[in-house]
Amino acid sequence: MDAIDDFVAHVTGTGFEDLPDAAIRAAKTFILDSFGVGLAGGAGPWVDEMIQLAGQWGHADDARVWGHGLRLPAPAAALCNAYQIHNAEFDCVHEGAVVHSMTVMLGAAMAVAERDGGVNGRDLMLAAVLGVDVACHISVAVTTGLKFFRPGTAGALAAVTAIGKLKNFDARTLRNAYSIAYAQMCGTMQAHTEGSMLLGMQVGFNARNAVAACDMAVAGLQGPQNILEGPFGFLRLFEDDYDRDVLLASVGRTWRITELSHKPFPSGRATHGIVDGCLRLQRKHGFDAGEIEGIAAAVPPLIHHLVGRPIEATMTTNYARLCAVYVTAHALRHNGIGVDAYAGAALTDPASQELARRIQIEVDGNPDPNALVPVSVALTLKSGAVHKVTVSDVYGSPANPMTHGAHLEKFRSNCAAAPRPIGALAAQTLIDQVEALEALDNVTGLVDLMIPARG
Repeated sequence: MDAIDDFVAHVTGTGFEDLPDAAIRAAKTFILDSFGVGLAGGAGPWVDEMIQLAGQWGHADDARVWGHGLRLPAPAAALCNAYQIHNAEFDCVHEGAVVHSMTVMLGAAMAVAERDGGVNGRDLMLAAVLGVDVACHISVAVTTGLKFFRPGTAGALAAVTAIGKLKNFDARTLRNAYSIAYAQMCGTMQAHTEGSMLLGMQVGFNARNAVAACDMAVAGLQGPQNILEGPFGFLRLFEDDYDRDVLLASVGRTWRITELSHKPFPSGRATHGIVDGCLRLQRKHGFDAGEIEGIAAAVPPLIHHLVGRPIEATMTTNYARLCAVYVTAHALRHNGIGVDAYAGAALTDPASQELARRIQIEVDGNPDPNALVPVSVALTLKSGAVHKVTVSDVYGSPANPMTHGAHLEKFRSNCAAAPRPIGALAAQTLIDQVEALEALDNVTGLVDLMIPARG
């Protein structure tokens, strides 16, 4: 039997009453976090162009683009909102799975919820928990490195899970929805390698395709059955190898949403261990960025692969967010990284450029192709002093979490950074409604709050 049947049984057989408090708490945290980064992501590259194009591809008024208000067919709204969530590289991530597991899922699920109506807060939380569960249980079982862009490919499975749960699919319909989404799945790592804006769009493509797949399954369309473990299934085509015992061992016992990491900085999560280590040393020893002679970071192979790229005199925003030497230099000079780190003047700042060129990133001997920790940093000052730290629990991870206050501060700052800010009152109301999500009768009201008043 293909393992997809085990996941179908998990999804169809789990109710809200089965969720532990920790999973409910995490769902609220990361739903709110994703709304915030989605609003801020509206200010990123190519958003206006994508929204304009999406408006030309259909004229149904199913769902709205967050922060903008344009009504689009549900698949097109899902594409735009998922893209915005990932567009600032600020969305939460499951480190072991290497999946931004809320991004495709929430963009798609909210579009369907708005189109179809009748979705309450408990429904949304259950759908989110199960969507993260499916994507991350599958992905943590992979024993080989990234071959395709897993946040997009596994994200499609998360999105189908969430929509299927919202719409109360039976086992056959859900299995067909997974199958049809699998046939449309996409995510090339070439976009990551080149720092292309297409990287974020791939999460949007998979959100759009997940909505279409679920609609097709409801209409009775069918697909192949062995989409995970078949000879051309997900775990052999999009990945290279996996451990079946890990794949199914903790389904229904480990709730993967409780393992998500916040992103305190709008940059690739693979940059965060180096940044965290350098900031820890700076705060402990009190040196200025101008006192630094050089930095050597020893990192797992995945980090070097994802963000070990050289700084360039002229960089796009997408390239810079995935350039560890740039974001580390900027963080040391500005006590962290904000969304303003990618403005043209910041990217070409001579002091940041010069410091970045004195940062070396070397591969350590870590045998795990999906590891993001540990990261070891040796920082040498011009005085000759050498300071070292090894980071095993990166800031924002469950073992070193952001406080609730820091989470809310991030959300409010993201709301303020949106191209059309929703205002402090709407932001606080969103916080209050997500905090009491169990009592919310209709989640469409959350979208209402993300559309700024016209004036």
